[in-house]
Parts: sequence; structure tokens; C-alpha cells
Amino acid sequence: MELRFMEPEWLVALLAIPVILYLYLWAMRRGRKVAIKFSNINLIKRAGGKKAVNRERILLLITLVAITSLIIALSDPHLPLEQTKEGVNVVLAIDVSGSMQAPDYKPNRLEAAKSSAGVLIGDLDIKDNVGIVIFSDGATTSSYLTPFKDKAAEKLKAVGPPNGQTAIGDGLSLAIDMATSIPNKKRIVILLSDGENNAGVISPAESIEFAKTNEIQVYTIGIGSEEPVVLGYDFFGRPQYANLDEETLRRIAQHTEGQYFKAVDENTLQEIYKNIPETIKREEEFTSVKDYFVVLAALFMLIGFYLRYFGKRILQ
Repeated sequence: MELRFMEPEWLVALLAIPVILYLYLWAMRRGRKVAIKFSNINLIKRAGGKKAVNRERILLLITLVAITSLIIALSDPHLPLEQTKEGVNVVLAIDVSGSMQAPDYKPNRLEAAKSSAGVLIGDLDIKDNVGIVIFSDGATTSSYLTPFKDKAAEKLKAVGPPNGQTAIGDGLSLAIDMATSIPNKKRIVILLSDGENNAGVISPAESIEFAKTNEIQVYTIGIGSEEPVVLGYDFFGRPQYANLDEETLRRIAQHTEGQYFKAVDENTLQEIYKNIPETIKREEEFTSVKDYFVVLAALFMLIGFYLRYFGKRILQ
């Protein structure tokens, strides 16, 4: 188990411990030489000289332990304790652009995505928080980050109908901002989109840097069928297709240490959402344990005080 010190300069003070011990031993040797000058050594022994020496040694040991504990506390030691920062902030960023009305998923892509996302919310740990961001021409909050997953699920059901273009950068950036709103938790964003970034004011590249700055993992899900899906026809009768930009979604996941998933129908989408909680890496967190050393130092100080003034018989 790795031990880290946040204020390691205080550890230099530990050098005082052997110095104190040396001075004590030096004083004890000097005291013996003085004692030899007395003519009646047996009288000194009967007076309890040996017992007094043992008593002082025990008190010195207790004092040194208290000083050492206090110095270690000042150096602010940290240990990796598993899931010390309990729970994860999970934010769903869901594409609600016009292409999400494509009927290749039943009844359409958006409704299939909402149904599958509901599975994810239900599978989250009780200590996790969940929030929902939706994006099309821009991004907006559907459900703020909350531990009440049933409330978030209700907000999810109310999302729709699909309309507009696709602002992936805006949606991801808002989701990242939401994920950081509750501190001291691991942060995850799950981004689902079926199109290309063609709207908004923040580029996917900028949102990637934002995620990296905040140490947020982003899992991306590309939604689309193996065959091209016609959404409609333009003024000239030309078919309009939903084009999935897998390259951008892969890049977002790769640069934020997340994963990319490809969903080809509502069943695979639901399986992806169902398995995502298992892929979330709940890392060990380095946590300060200095308070334990403060308590230890205080305990030994109290023991020393008691033995010095009230427990003489114990040390005799």
C-alpha cells in the first residue's frame, strides 16, 4: 500500500528524535559518573535509583512516540483507501436532434435511447448521483445532478420531441460542468449521439480539453443502423440521411480514458447501457489519515501525563 505525504518537509523534524535520545543517554552516563562519587552505593540502590531510571525511560519512550506521531500528522500522510470518495457522478448527455426521430429503432431512436438510459439509471449504485443533459442546436439541462434516481428517470421520460441540428461540443461541455457540481466524487459522462457536430458554439476538441482538465471520463455511444436511414427529402427531392460521426465519438472516448460503443438497434443499445455501470472504474482515492496520528499523539501525551503525576506505583 503506497503512502504519500502532502507536506513532506515536516518529516525533517524526525531527525530530532535520535538527537533527543542521544542527549538522554549522554545525561544518564554523566549521572552515573556523578553517582559513583558517593561513598555508599548500597544506600543509593535502596533509595530506588534503578526504579527511577526505569520510570524515566518509560516516560521518555512515551514522549518520543507522541512527538513522532505529531510530526507525521503535520506531514499530512495519505493512503489509498478504496472508494473513500463514495459514489460516482454520472451525467447522461443525450442527442435530441431531428435525426433522432429516425424509425430504424422502435418507435424511434430517441424513445429507444430514453428506454435504455432508464435501464442504466436503475443499475447505478445507491451512492451514485445522476444528471441528464440534452442537446440539439444547443444544450440544456433536463435533470440536475441528484441522488434521487427515480426523479431523474421521470425527467428522462419527459424528454422530446427530437428537433434541430447536433451540437455535440455544447452537450458534452454542459455535461462536464454538471458532473463537477458535486465535489469529492468520481465523475463520468455518457454521451449518446447519432449525428455529426454541425451546431453550437463549442467544438468537440474544446470539450475534450475541458473533460481532461476536470479529469472526467467520457463514454460515448454511437446510435445508428448498419444501412443508411433516410430521414426525409430536401426541396429538390434528394434523400437526407442520418450520418453517424464515429470518428469524433471514438476520439472523445479515447482522449478522456473512456470507451466507445456502437449501437445498431434498440436491443444492443439497451445491452450497452446495462453493462456501462460495470465498466465504470471505481478507483482507490488517496485520503488523509493525519487525524489518526493526531489522536495517537494526544493519547500518548495523556498516558505520559497520568503516569508522571498519578501512576507512580505502576512504574515502580
